[in-house]
Amino acid sequence: MRPVHILILLLVLIIIFGASKLPDIARNIGKSAKVLKSELSDLSEDSSNKQVAAEPQNPQIPAAPPASSPGAASPTSSKTTNQQTAIAHPPETT
Repeated sequence: MRPVHILILLLVLIIIFGASKLPDIARNIGKSAKVLKSELSDLSEDSSNKQVAAEPQNPQIPAAPPASSPGAASPTSSKTTNQQTAIAHPPETT
């Protein structure tokens, strides 16, 4: 805006609102701008915090158990084999 436009705008404001109310109007506009700025900064902080919380944490992948040789049986595998055998072939009763 050119300086002439600003002067015309001020003149129109003085005519519409009166010279006594202009300082109050300017003060209220300044307070509103300050509140708006603080709310926008709070909103941006909240959205950045939500984005950080929404990102999944990289879980620790447990190490794989050591591979056993084909001939060796682990204690858990023999237990499973015995249970499977018992289910497949129930003990004979006479």
